Amino acid sequence: MRRRDFITLLGTAAATLPRTAHAQQPAMPVIAVLSGRSADASVRVAAAFRDGLNEAGYAEGKNVTVEYHWLVGQYDRLPAVLADLIHRQVAVIAVPGSAPAVLAAKAATATIPIVFGVAQDPVRLGLVANLARPGGNATGVNFFVAEVITKRLRLLHDMVPKAVRVAVLVDPANVSNTETTLHTVQEAAHALGLQIAIVNATTISEIDAAFASFARDRPDALFVAPDGFFVSRAVQFVTLTARDKIPAAFGDRDTVAAGGLMSYGTILEDMYRQVGIYTGSVLKGAKPADLPVLQSTKFELVINLQTARALGIEVPSGLLSIADEVIE
Repeated sequence: MRRRDFITLLGTAAATLPRTAHAQQPAMPVIAVLSGRSADASVRVAAAFRDGLNEAGYAEGKNVTVEYHWLVGQYDRLPAVLADLIHRQVAVIAVPGSAPAVLAAKAATATIPIVFGVAQDPVRLGLVANLARPGGNATGVNFFVAEVITKRLRLLHDMVPKAVRVAVLVDPANVSNTETTLHTVQEAAHALGLQIAIVNATTISEIDAAFASFARDRPDALFVAPDGFFVSRAVQFVTLTARDKIPAAFGDRDTVAAGGLMSYGTILEDMYRQVGIYTGSVLKGAKPADLPVLQSTKFELVINLQTARALGIEVPSGLLSIADEVIE
């Protein structure tokens, strides 16, 4: 063998070795995150989920791969997404804050671990046998929606005490959330002496159509139901409520930060962080069946004073005194 051929052979072998060694390294576990929200509307909560993973000893891109599936309210995509995840046998399916997604995941697999965050009773939804010992392949966090909806409507009434006719916007595609919202808000409205008008919207154009209907049958105030798709349309809601000068109450802080009037609801970052912690625990070998469902107890009232002034609303001092955040 000539010397030049020998050197070339060595060089080829050296170039091949790292690739072979890399190929033999075990693949990182894959976490699939399913959300009804959009990526743009989820920057803070996604960071909180990663913080929870970090607390459990996992860092995205270093020892775990995280795939984000932002549905933006398009729940008809779930069957195809879940079929792919199950085919690839991802390590964990994390579903913080989307009842349609977690119900679809639970129906699709009884073996892949699921970590959820849901507003409704997870026992009633059929996700777990009981809160203390879930008993299946799912566990997570339960944050209270009925109590929150009742209080949010009361706070809206306190903000606009002369309001009598309140439009309630719901997303029928989010079935469980809509059922809970309608039942709860109607009971609360009766106690407060309010008249409720239910309006449906599942798409961007239907939100526009809902506000067009307000021009014909103007409500005194608007109550926007908790929904991942609605959260992703914060700018649209802020623009339309400002244009039509309608005081509105939302369930998420981000819409108020974008210019909405007020919000009251669960501190979602805390829920996402806990879902991240539980996801890490499952990766370490914990079984969802043995991890008790946690209950979120952190809520926040956020008021945008600039928006209140633009609407000609003088925020009662009592509301300001209990607000967790006042945006100037």
